[in-house]
Amino acid sequence: MTTPSTTERQDSAALGRAVPPVGGRTSKPPRRRRLDTRGRPLWMLLPGGILMALVIVIPLVLGVVIALLDLDQYTLRSWLSAPFVGLGNFVEALTQSSLLRSIGISASFALIVTAITLPIGVVAAIATQNAFRGRAVVRSIFLIPYVLPAFVVATVWRTILQPSGIANHALSVFGIDGGLWLNGPKSYWALVFVAIWSSWPFIYLLALSGLQSVETEVHEAAAIDGALWWAKLRYVIFPYLKGPISLAIIIAILHNINNFTLPFVLFGVPTPDAVQVMPVLTYIASFQSFRFGLSAAMAICSLVIVAIPLFVYLRAVRLDSGDEKVVTETEAAR
Repeated sequence: MTTPSTTERQDSAALGRAVPPVGGRTSKPPRRRRLDTRGRPLWMLLPGGILMALVIVIPLVLGVVIALLDLDQYTLRSWLSAPFVGLGNFVEALTQSSLLRSIGISASFALIVTAITLPIGVVAAIATQNAFRGRAVVRSIFLIPYVLPAFVVATVWRTILQPSGIANHALSVFGIDGGLWLNGPKSYWALVFVAIWSSWPFIYLLALSGLQSVETEVHEAAAIDGALWWAKLRYVIFPYLKGPISLAIIIAILHNINNFTLPFVLFGVPTPDAVQVMPVLTYIASFQSFRFGLSAAMAICSLVIVAIPLFVYLRAVRLDSGDEKVVTETEAAR
């Protein structure tokens, strides 16, 4: 029996035909098939689904129901029989309350804090990337603002920014009158400064994790090619930081928009108009004015606003694509 030559076998394999190898057995080319999803144990998702329903879905549905009712301290005991007002609370929240102004304050606050903390965190990560004596101590010091609880940070800075606090005493040495930091127009910038001080280590952590993924061979190749420091940052390091930095930006924006503890503890209630962010306004409408239906409508509006940058991020990284998987299977020669 004649055996096909090597050239004939290569040509047959390139055309996708079965090739009889030596010994008379036939080997087939790799076959691609779609994974069968019918046998997956989907019941294992049941505990997580129940927990998600209890923590997220049910409270969200209750919030929507409350937002459609005229619920206050007088109708709270029998809230199911409270007057139905439909979209009246949403109309009042958008037209008669200061919700739109609070949205502007929250958005500008989140964007300013994120824009300033981003370069600080990246520079700190690059500065502590290479080994040097005392690097562990420096990294630990950098994390102090982030590991402190938000109410501790707000309490400490509330003491510092008092009219007779350390900040005004330090400014008076240079002949500067600090004035009121916790009231009036300066309160907005005081909130921005404190938020920057407490949140930049988060950007630092994610940027540092991205730098750890840069392979040593890449640094060596850049050094051999004689790349300058700016070219190395632009073409070698920054591409590795694209994913972690994108995630850090979206999380920082969402955190700053939803930041309630810091302005609430730092300024107290009632807060100055300049720092009346969305969470604080919702709290005041609910627990100061006892307009629970109105506050629920404000919370839903805030949820929609927060979902916008999250949706943009999910579309950017294509996390909402399908989870279809294709595998390659090679059958044994027979």
